[in-house]
Amino acid sequence: MTITGNAKVAGVMGWPIGHSLSPRLHGFWLDVHGIDGAYVPMAVAPDGAREALRALPRLGFVGCNVTVPLKELALEAVDEASDTARRIGAVNTVAVGDDGRLMGDNTDAFGFRANLEAAAADWRAADGVHVVLGAGGAARAVVVALLDAGAATVRLVNRTRARADALARDIGGRVEVIDWDGRDGALNDAATLVNTTTLGMAGKEPLALSLEALPPQALVNDIVYAPLETDLLARAAARGNPVVDGLGMLLHQARPGFGRWFGVLPEVTPALRAFVLESASAGG
Repeated sequence: MTITGNAKVAGVMGWPIGHSLSPRLHGFWLDVHGIDGAYVPMAVAPDGAREALRALPRLGFVGCNVTVPLKELALEAVDEASDTARRIGAVNTVAVGDDGRLMGDNTDAFGFRANLEAAAADWRAADGVHVVLGAGGAARAVVVALLDAGAATVRLVNRTRARADALARDIGGRVEVIDWDGRDGALNDAATLVNTTTLGMAGKEPLALSLEALPPQALVNDIVYAPLETDLLARAAARGNPVVDGLGMLLHQARPGFGRWFGVLPEVTPALRAFVLESASAGG
């Protein structure tokens, strides 16, 4: 596809940024829809994040994604932030308005919910209790998504109790904090188990968690995608639980930003998943 002088330009800021799958993901959609546009990686250190974001209108960008470790800084840099972004405490999607103002949003909650609903047609957040492991930025997005979708109770389990207490206090709602030592028992009568920690990721410590108390119909989701099938998902699948990997969350969270910047709301398809996985498997 030929890019002209009228091309719309967006991108992703992070530090580092070479590992990001977003340029490949958005590039796929640009090609599929024949859009005169580009999506570029931007390596921006934390001390230059505000200046870089504020420069987007002057450089002609229609917006950008923001990834670690810049999401919290982006919340402070934008002119206006969505209610979802403020509740989560971070911005991952920035749109430049016609007046040059920066509008910040967080689409991680949307991506999490859309991934589970697409992968498990009968999953409903209102069905019961949900267990979330971790209390970082990803956990905040997951808890917000579950509460907004009607979850009766979210049990939040984290290695550091104080951090989990802070998340529950900041977000409010039906969040029950459970000590890490009680993580096995927290699975009793759960409808969903979500791991948002780095435990079980490639190169990280394994997740020590017994699934004995987990109901066999409970949905198990690990939001990481390296590896695509974590030990948690493998053990859950072996005992008959429905499982959902984390790649779909990455793909779905990208849709709203692409729609705002390029005027087309794209779909997550098997072809897109295979295309992005090809890059992930190659390590880039």
